[in-house]
Amino acid sequence: MCKLEPRDCGCPESERSAMELYSKAETLELRRKHIGPSCKVFFAKDPIKIVRARGQYMFDENGEKYLDCINNVAHVGHSHPDVIKAAVKQMELLNTNSRFLHDNLVQYAQRLTATLPEQLSVCYFVNSGSEANDLALRLARHYSGHQDVITLDHAYHGHVTSLIDISPYKFNQLGKDSKKEFVHVAPSPDTYRGKYREDHPDPASAYADDVRKIIEEAEKNGRKEDCIAHLDPADDQGGLHTKNSVGGSQLNSRFGLYLQRDLGEKEKHNAEEKKCKLHVPVLSELLILIHDRIDIAAFIAESMQSCGGQIIPPAGYFQKVAESVHKAGGVFIADEVQVGFGRVGKCFWGFQLQGEDFVPDIVTMGKPIGNGHPMSCVVTTREVAEAFGASGLEYFNTFGGNPVSCAIGLAVLDVIEKEDLQGNATRVGNYLTQLLKEQKEKHPLVGDVRLKEQKILLSADGPYRNILKFKPPMCFSMEDAKFVVNQIDELLTDLEEATVIKTRNGLPTSVQCKRKVPADESSHSECISHINGNACRQENVFCAESHTVSCKRIRT
Repeated sequence: MCKLEPRDCGCPESERSAMELYSKAETLELRRKHIGPSCKVFFAKDPIKIVRARGQYMFDENGEKYLDCINNVAHVGHSHPDVIKAAVKQMELLNTNSRFLHDNLVQYAQRLTATLPEQLSVCYFVNSGSEANDLALRLARHYSGHQDVITLDHAYHGHVTSLIDISPYKFNQLGKDSKKEFVHVAPSPDTYRGKYREDHPDPASAYADDVRKIIEEAEKNGRKEDCIAHLDPADDQGGLHTKNSVGGSQLNSRFGLYLQRDLGEKEKHNAEEKKCKLHVPVLSELLILIHDRIDIAAFIAESMQSCGGQIIPPAGYFQKVAESVHKAGGVFIADEVQVGFGRVGKCFWGFQLQGEDFVPDIVTMGKPIGNGHPMSCVVTTREVAEAFGASGLEYFNTFGGNPVSCAIGLAVLDVIEKEDLQGNATRVGNYLTQLLKEQKEKHPLVGDVRLKEQKILLSADGPYRNILKFKPPMCFSMEDAKFVVNQIDELLTDLEEATVIKTRNGLPTSVQCKRKVPADESSHSECISHINGNACRQENVFCAESHTVSCKRIRT
């Protein structure tokens, strides 16, 4: 039975009774029984049961209202009437797949690409950010003919196997040998805690040089593979076709190869040759050794790294990286799944913060695109799309680009424009930044602060789990920002009054708490997050009445 008061629900009695089928305890028990244990909930010790949401607020089964600072999926606000109306209207008419002609598909593709640089003109509609990034990798590998991928440290790009492989945020949890041979990890371009910081004369070039060195090292070292070579009897020039467990027959088409002959002599073959030529005796099969030159298929990065700690790359970094990647025959993939659609305020897309002279080869988008409806998109250049089509393999997605999804996508774009949500992001974002800078000067304590009891939903992230991550619906107001920061202020004040912060090296609190972790520092206290099971790190040891308290997360 619904426990929300009529004034809180804002819906008829008949609808309120359908909001809660089970008690919270029953829901939790059924979840434990039927949902996989790796699927975690927020606030695991006392999860929140949400039954309704509107705008930037969510409501639990008791009618308690929570300010949502955590949900970048409900981009234009929970339960936005314009989005609901568009979805219902189209559902009443038709929903089918994209093999039939329908105006919604082409209208939405036209509207979406109008927000991007002119070169990015071809869309593939899919259903989630993970599906978008997986398809982006396929496009990159077909276009380049290469396999290897460069990703950033602490990056997360999705939950499917191909993306776990390129997400250090995930695969590092599996052990030191979990990184695949075709994955290369570049330093995150963090100018606050990273390898090159604000005081570096040119951090963008320095971080980009690290990527260039990774490419050069990969091309130099290569990988050696045992391979079975087959002579083609129909080829009067003695064409040798090879197959192995990694690259299959594609090894001959675009990869630069060295073929080891019996006498130890090497013959280099141009990377663009369609066949490898070897003058050998007429044999049907010959075991040879291939020294496979490594070429890069793609560099992939979030335009602003999210799980990696809200990292904003220095201006010019993407341009310099793209130059090196293009020279190696690869493409640049900009992952906009978290930060796209006007959230950065100044620009509609995060990658545009790098400057008008930067255009990625592929852009992926997801989360906010449908305001909670499962949809996503990959946008690329005509050249990349035609290379993918030339493979002869049709690409079809059952639900991607269906009329209902496109109607919802159009409605989201309309609301962003009509309500000036991109402008709101700039205004409220600047105000929130100003308020938080004031708190930085006021409080020496920096840690992982949760605001559940204050009815605020806010999360932390980053490799040290010390970054407060604000990602509210775009209708978030200045009043909301002020309320959140006031609560943070009160919590930090209470914590500072109740604790004495001791440091290992005896530095004053203000020095220790605000210092940046040295680039080579690796000793941190380890503690466990009850939210997602990931290890987190905390520099300070908290004490009460001079008695040391064991390391744990500060949960409020």
